[in-house]
Amino acid sequence: MIVADCENGQIKPELDITIASSDDARFDNTLLELLVCPRDKRPLVRRGESLTCPDGHDYAIVDGIPILLLGEARQTHIEGERSLSIAESRDTTGLPKFKIQPGEIDPFVNRAIGATNGSLYQHLVGQLTEYPIPELRMPPGSGEYFLEVGCNWGRWCLASARLGYCPVGVDPSLKSIRAAKRVARQLGVNAHYLVADGRFLPFADRAFRHIFSYSVLQHLSREDVRLVLKEIRRVLRPDGRYQVQMPNAFGMRCLYHQARRGFREARDFEVRYWRPKELLSMCASIVGATRLSVDGYFSLNPQMSDLRLLPRKYRALVRLSHALRKLSQVFPPLTYLADSLYVSSP
Repeated sequence: MIVADCENGQIKPELDITIASSDDARFDNTLLELLVCPRDKRPLVRRGESLTCPDGHDYAIVDGIPILLLGEARQTHIEGERSLSIAESRDTTGLPKFKIQPGEIDPFVNRAIGATNGSLYQHLVGQLTEYPIPELRMPPGSGEYFLEVGCNWGRWCLASARLGYCPVGVDPSLKSIRAAKRVARQLGVNAHYLVADGRFLPFADRAFRHIFSYSVLQHLSREDVRLVLKEIRRVLRPDGRYQVQMPNAFGMRCLYHQARRGFREARDFEVRYWRPKELLSMCASIVGATRLSVDGYFSLNPQMSDLRLLPRKYRALVRLSHALRKLSQVFPPLTYLADSLYVSSP
């Protein structure tokens, strides 16, 4: 439950905490009921500062955070390689430690806000005075687990907690997960975070009723997206619901960015743009019944709940996007012109 003050979708930090304290470094054993080895899907047990499976696969716990990555797998991001290096050496001396003063924003979030929230937020880098927590388009929860694949500093996990869910966030970046854990503790949110790969989720079959991912799968190759979707299907309950945001190849802003790079294939961590019918076909064939809906127009990340954080010219753009999204619900062809789409359970 979020105990800090919430107003207009923004959560303000109130607590004075020292990062990497003994509380932060403690592993939450309640996670064990969900966890399995990401290699063989067998149960994990705690042995000191490691989690091990019956086949002897060993995973380090660093600052209370399990690092459940596969060393033999190609990492999709440089931070995955760095997380593996730390797990192997168990050397945490190079990890930054911060002291957050009352009312201060976590330094990692303050630096990363432009990358995690989109280009319209660039002016906020180093200037945040509150955490921008979006509105999650899901029904209220009643304490059940909510999995976010690729959570970074945890903004959507915080949004799920505000709706009554118990968030579980995974990301290959130990830096991001440490920040997510700090922010959740600062705000009094009961959330669980671990370093893991969406292609090899370390959770038992049918562990979750709600699975979400935003602005993550767009950076992966099509084959890697297929692997993530297969894992989502495996850990999703039969009565569960998933929701994944993806960029539309036919969106106005998306067409502009594709033209800038000459419509060539994406490289490394660049955004991959998807045709709506391609998205529907893939998700339906792997996860099951799927529907398409609009997240927004003209960009991939801005939220109505963040209007007061944006310059006036951007506010008008976000309001127009919101109006078009509403219109798309009564005139579905508009969906195929949106820049940012959701594929989700019906």
